[in-house]
Amino acid sequence: MTRSTPRTVLHRAAGSFAAAGLLAAASLAGAAAPAQAADTPVFTLGGPAETALHPYPENGRPKSSTVEISLNNPSEDEENGGFGGDFTLTFDLSGVAGVADVKFDGEANPDCKVTGTKAVCEDWGIWPGLQGAADLVVTAADGSESGDTGTITVTGQADGATFTPFTTRLTVGGPDLVMERLPFRTELTPGEKQQAPITFANRGTRDADGVLLTLRYSRGLDIPQRYSNCEYTVDDPGQPDFGSTTALCSVEGAFEAGATYTLATPLTLEATERAYYDTFLYRIQENSAAQRASQRAGALFERGTGGVLKAVPVTKGAAARSTDLNPYDNQQDADFRTENTADFVAYGDQVAGPEGATVKADIGFRNEGPAWIGHIRSGEDVATVDFTVPQGASVIAKPDRCRAVTADGKYREDQTSPAPRYVCNTSMTVRDGSGLDLPFELRVDKAMVGASGAVTVRNTWLQNPKLPFDPKPANNTAYLVLNGEGGSESGGTTGGDDGGSGEPSTPPTAAPDPEKSPSGDSGSSASTTSGGTAGTTGGSGGGLASTGSIALIGSGTAAAALVAGLVLFTAARRRAARHA
Repeated sequence: MTRSTPRTVLHRAAGSFAAAGLLAAASLAGAAAPAQAADTPVFTLGGPAETALHPYPENGRPKSSTVEISLNNPSEDEENGGFGGDFTLTFDLSGVAGVADVKFDGEANPDCKVTGTKAVCEDWGIWPGLQGAADLVVTAADGSESGDTGTITVTGQADGATFTPFTTRLTVGGPDLVMERLPFRTELTPGEKQQAPITFANRGTRDADGVLLTLRYSRGLDIPQRYSNCEYTVDDPGQPDFGSTTALCSVEGAFEAGATYTLATPLTLEATERAYYDTFLYRIQENSAAQRASQRAGALFERGTGGVLKAVPVTKGAAARSTDLNPYDNQQDADFRTENTADFVAYGDQVAGPEGATVKADIGFRNEGPAWIGHIRSGEDVATVDFTVPQGASVIAKPDRCRAVTADGKYREDQTSPAPRYVCNTSMTVRDGSGLDLPFELRVDKAMVGASGAVTVRNTWLQNPKLPFDPKPANNTAYLVLNGEGGSESGGTTGGDDGGSGEPSTPPTAAPDPEKSPSGDSGSSASTTSGGTAGTTGGSGGGLASTGSIALIGSGTAAAALVAGLVLFTAARRRAARHA
């Protein structure tokens, strides 16, 4: 049997992406797997429950459809959970004889052959997760009629493994629901409203028995109507998503083949006060319990309490439920840009401890709004928190999202030993009222009065640190002050208008080193440095903030007195800095 080729590996990857797509048209569930011995892997075959075929034409070649068969290896062990053996997939085509003609995509499935009413695919290796197994190219058979239907059953076989079989149905003819694209205004201002007269057509060969209208709009948009035949859900605010609202609207009626329909009353789409980059998706499908369950995806929905959403015909056409002939034209979406701003406010901390002590510091930023910021299309991170470690201290524990860099912000190979600087990226969304909280643990290597390190929220590109949506760059930098004595505030700063470095509001003054002679020679300042090369932060650039002048604290009585005096002050200032 033929081992996997780069071509078949790419095919599996394509199958995985298709299965995970937003609002996928087909259900990929297979039958429940029977109980097996613990050492025998069980792989599940799957694909679309039903596929509609374009009727055989009077002239020309028939239009083809594709049935993507998937194979799921449930192991979560990416390194050791794969199956490294030969396997065979067998397709029983006898159920579609006279209904459909079946062949394979030769490029994606070079080791698949059809013989009469049976097809066989041979392959090697099943990796953990969902992957494409085979692509069936199906057309209506010559002599078939609209409404003819039949099934294909897929089974698998391999030494040392078990396969759960899968059956899919092919039906000649069906509705073909097509969503028309609306001419939205896409450059908006907060509070601006516009109508959304959703319009769709049935270009298939059969009526659709009810339709399911799916609406999904991101956090900055709103549709104020809440219809009683629609159910609504909002993304969990604790999840790194777009804060989107999803509405599933079941619209009753027989939607005739050849007819076009629009909503009896247009929807109202509003750009709210938190809008910035937003998207609106609208999709039409034939309504069914299975379709609604697939769209819910386990989320909790709440039914609206308003009137009933209805669709009325725009044009009439010729007058049995089936599957959509072309599920790829059921959906449209629109992107909007709203003229708005978001104020990202950095916060620092004030901590204290004698030499050798471990201190905990909470730093980060808050989005004071009014806009939420989400890079919906690109998926890029919104911002970076850039933290310079105070002199005399070493980071011994950091959040997983933070990476160590060199003092000038460049790439650092060593990610285990303490570094002079850390960069921590956000996700692709930062909601209004949210932000990024970053707990660090530091060891006090040398107790110095008023050592401070900048905490700056900036663009992810170090060469261009300004946040394009933030009108108040002066509060983009705060400070982590270690053993402060008349030092800077740990909340928003007095940094320049460019949100750059700037000194603490009251820089600490230098003091003689008690180990030196009374001549006034200054003691050496301890700093943490490390080498490195190329950057994850987008290139090179200077350090953001000076740590200011510092003074060594004498050991013994002086250090103890300082710690005792700062204990209550530190706790109060930390709370104030985080909630100012």
